[in-house]
Amino acid sequence: MSSEAVRDELEASEALAATDASARPPDRDGASSTDEVLSARGLTRSFSSGAGRLDILRGIDIDVRRGDIVAIHGASGAGKSTLLHILGTLDRPTSGQVFIGETNAFDLPDDGLAEFRNRTVGFVFQAHHLLPEFTALENVMMPLLVGRCPWDPARERAEGLLGEVGLGKRLGHKPMELSGGEQQRVAVARALVGRPHIVLADEPSGNLDRGNGEALLDLMWAMSRRHGQAFVVVTHDEAVGRRADRAYMLEDGLLNAVAAGERR
Repeated sequence: MSSEAVRDELEASEALAATDASARPPDRDGASSTDEVLSARGLTRSFSSGAGRLDILRGIDIDVRRGDIVAIHGASGAGKSTLLHILGTLDRPTSGQVFIGETNAFDLPDDGLAEFRNRTVGFVFQAHHLLPEFTALENVMMPLLVGRCPWDPARERAEGLLGEVGLGKRLGHKPMELSGGEQQRVAVARALVGRPHIVLADEPSGNLDRGNGEALLDLMWAMSRRHGQAFVVVTHDEAVGRRADRAYMLEDGLLNAVAAGERR
């Protein structure tokens, strides 16, 4: 697909999805005078089932500062992904608050929340969710273009990040032309391209072999040091917790702090 076709398609989608710029929350530079980028208080999440109410989260408090890497462990089904989706405003809690910068995210209506999320939160999932018809460069540009960033600055920012993650010579390759490790590097670059307050990663190395998984984690730690980027990583890998600034275990709907080793 040509760059012109990509641009036309994105402009059409932006016209449908965009909200009035005057209604936007403050930009990151003015969002907070502290290093705290995310603060959650009293998060609960319950679902109705045939047997009654199922309480997945039962009162979660967590704070994340600029440059932090926070690991969250827990057994399958403990609610780790549910918590991550609430922190990333993809799902609303049954009760509780999530502040990103100084904005209480769930005070926003759904359309305003989607726009706010695009500017303040980056995501890296176990399945990278790259768009197969677009190149690596176009995939990384996408969050900026949806946010109505002009084409040339978006391209420059995306090219720079792909160079930082070691894919400067793979800009024109589509996902199927990249290895699994390269695809996740594209996903990391895409998560970072909007300079978000926080990046949320759900088992980011889960589909990679050990070598590529370790390389991906090394990359995330390097980007945290280089850019002061905050990460929250949900993972089964205890080695991630040993490298993190702080680590938690999610059990019985509550977060309990566990020892974390020094960062590399």
